[in-house]
Amino acid sequence: MIHTWQSWLRLCFLILLSARYVICTQQVLSAAGSSRAQSSAKQDSEDVLNWQQKNGDDGSQESLDVQEALSILQTIESPHSRVTRFDKNSGLFGTTVYYAKEAFFLLFMSGPPKDDYLDPHPKERKLSKPLGTAVRLLESAARDNNSDAIFLLAEMNFYGNFTYPRNYKEAFRRYQELSSFTGNITAQYMIGFMYATGFGGSVTRDQAKALVYHTFAALGGNTRSEMTLAFRHHAGIGTPRNCNEAANYYKRVADKSIKYARSGPPGGIWLDRDAYRLADEEGGVYGEGASVVSSGVHAKKAGPNSDQHAAFDDVLEYLDLMSRKGDLKATFSLGRLNYEGSRTMNRNLRTARAYFLKVARKYWAKDGSIIAEDDNETAKIASKAAGYLGRMFLRGEGMEQSFEKALTWLKRGLANGDSLCQYELGLMYLQGHGVRNDPITAASYFKAAADQDSAGAQVHLAQLFLDQGDLQTAMRYLDLAVRHGHVEAFYHLAEINNNGVGRERSCGLATAYYKVVAEKAERLHSSFAEANRAYEDGDKETALVSYMMAGEQGYESGQANVAYMLDEHRSILRLSSMISWRRQTSYILRNSALALIYWTRSAKQSNIDSMVKMGDYYLGGYGVEKDMEKAATCYQSAAEMQQSAQALWNLGWMHENGVGVEQDFHLAKRFYDQALETNQESYLPVKLSLLKLRMRSFWNTITNGKVNSIQSEPESKKDWSFSEWMSNFLEDDHEYYHSADPDDGLPDANAHDPMPGGDDYYDDIDEGIIESLIIIGLAAALAFLVYYRQQRQTTHQRAVEQQRQQAQGQQRAAQPLPGQQPDGGFFPPRGDPNFNQWVAGGVGH
Repeated sequence: MIHTWQSWLRLCFLILLSARYVICTQQVLSAAGSSRAQSSAKQDSEDVLNWQQKNGDDGSQESLDVQEALSILQTIESPHSRVTRFDKNSGLFGTTVYYAKEAFFLLFMSGPPKDDYLDPHPKERKLSKPLGTAVRLLESAARDNNSDAIFLLAEMNFYGNFTYPRNYKEAFRRYQELSSFTGNITAQYMIGFMYATGFGGSVTRDQAKALVYHTFAALGGNTRSEMTLAFRHHAGIGTPRNCNEAANYYKRVADKSIKYARSGPPGGIWLDRDAYRLADEEGGVYGEGASVVSSGVHAKKAGPNSDQHAAFDDVLEYLDLMSRKGDLKATFSLGRLNYEGSRTMNRNLRTARAYFLKVARKYWAKDGSIIAEDDNETAKIASKAAGYLGRMFLRGEGMEQSFEKALTWLKRGLANGDSLCQYELGLMYLQGHGVRNDPITAASYFKAAADQDSAGAQVHLAQLFLDQGDLQTAMRYLDLAVRHGHVEAFYHLAEINNNGVGRERSCGLATAYYKVVAEKAERLHSSFAEANRAYEDGDKETALVSYMMAGEQGYESGQANVAYMLDEHRSILRLSSMISWRRQTSYILRNSALALIYWTRSAKQSNIDSMVKMGDYYLGGYGVEKDMEKAATCYQSAAEMQQSAQALWNLGWMHENGVGVEQDFHLAKRFYDQALETNQESYLPVKLSLLKLRMRSFWNTITNGKVNSIQSEPESKKDWSFSEWMSNFLEDDHEYYHSADPDDGLPDANAHDPMPGGDDYYDDIDEGIIESLIIIGLAAALAFLVYYRQQRQTTHQRAVEQQRQQAQGQQRAAQPLPGQQPDGGFFPPRGDPNFNQWVAGGVGH
């Protein structure tokens, strides 16, 4: 009973949570501002001030108005969206507080949505007095063609900076005005973006005009437009596909990206990754167990007690507990997590340093002497910690840069063969950081680390071989480093394939490699960080536009996120179908046609779930006219990878009902079976579908329906030669009968039997038995022939042996034996001295 009440309470909370964003007032959504709007407002102010300082203040009234407006806007604090963001902590207390906050907000801090939240043509809102004053000053300066004022007004209308209400049409007008007046590349990029997407109903989508504005912005050096053009030429959006143009624009972005990656401390700048799919956080587009990312080979197959099912906070708590108990592995893992960071955890270099030092002090004393000499496990973990400490001192991460201390720690870890120590020491000798510049010594350290699969060492070793002209060895190391996603390896391979070094030029490979390099430097040109923060803060409108910008640049995760946010067809039994006011979502988030566009682009970049979603949209007619054949094509394309049980099941359903394909119960069963083989979690829906299918197939059979019913899968019959028949029969006679047609040899049930069980019974001998008797007879004949041949050979050998023996006997007969007389006798003749003895002997007897 207790569990029942807890379940009901949890269900009530979930229902309240599902209605949270919809009943928020427009004032909360606009005033919340996202982190993107906040950072954009701050950046806009800094850009204007820097521009004025660089070019000098002309002292005109327009410039004075802009400065006064900026000073007023900087005093306006956009309230943080803490009202709409609650972090759910693990544990009973954290969960209780989370649901209590949600319920409090839902009951006391919300109201019905405003009209401008639902209407694509919002009414003018009354501005606060400071904001109104600042806007009037900017508009006055804009009328005098002040570019700073026009830019600020455009950004405020588009992003809603400084709590200003969004107006996308006004933003488009301001950007166009700025572009025409000054040729501002940022304005040209924004116009191209709005023409490409038609975002917010600001303008009708026009891919040709989008291409023109992006081209002008790219020629001016705008990195986002360069990347957008590269993807459009690569995918053929608004222009025919052109590999050379795509490679050219991607190379321009890749050159900037690799320059950015090589900047900073020794070893290059740390490249943060912010590009994630929102759907993956919930188990995929179709939920846990039904999507490709969480089913089949990607499913969590560990037991219920495995840490694979644990939340990240729970893992950290467990590691912290084990670290306090003295577990060095747990301590080192905590240090590495804090050093590298994760999706839900920012980097904390000082904390990482503390954990690494804690591990190192268990093995080395302050003077560097070894404490536990016989403990190999401690030595191994301590060496890894020493490698990270040496790297942090070398790069100055979380501490002051010190080549001397870095060298000390790296040499300590080197004694135990740590690959990170080997790589960092090679870097120090290669670049001469605190040691002499010695490429040969550096190469030896890189070789040792590369043998332990260190990607950085493999790349630097490849660079040294390229300098020596050994392309083959360099390519081998680059291919190894690519497995780890090293940006330098991708860049070198792109350059080699683009320039045809040592091989024929491959534009396709070069473009693919350049694209990877360009997308690695996310912080340089993408908006993922702002989009992620806005989504977590509940500002879905700002998150959507930021993800859309990334999607236009060719990021597959950005395209998938846009489609996922615009998707209104995630479930047939939705909460919105039962609660009328749940339908009231922002008009910005209601665009099925745009969702289909981004599902399509994501699918073309090998996202299988997006391909299945394309089929759903064509099947249901969401944002496009229904097209069953296209739906079947999408499902078939997704099913070819044998990873999506959803696609296979959909194909089974379409063949069962004849939707978009010819109705075929047998093929439907085959696809249902493949869906179960692909994902064992689909057992229940597949079995229910098969039960219904068998009933329909049975009815179709007894009513002589025209649909192909379920049939037993026939086994292929192999045509054997006579020697193969004999060999297989002698080895295993069962194989023949198992591979035979099950109907072969069976008497015809409909044949007329004039006398059942009578004398004619033996006339209807099974054909299979006759065939068996024939084979046995042939085998017996063959055996007889073999036996007869052996007998003939034996007889011949005996005759030859007899002849040989006779010849030998004749030879022995021709030679006299000892004591034998010339006439062949053994008695002495007369006159022989022995004759008298012989006679006497004979008489004596």
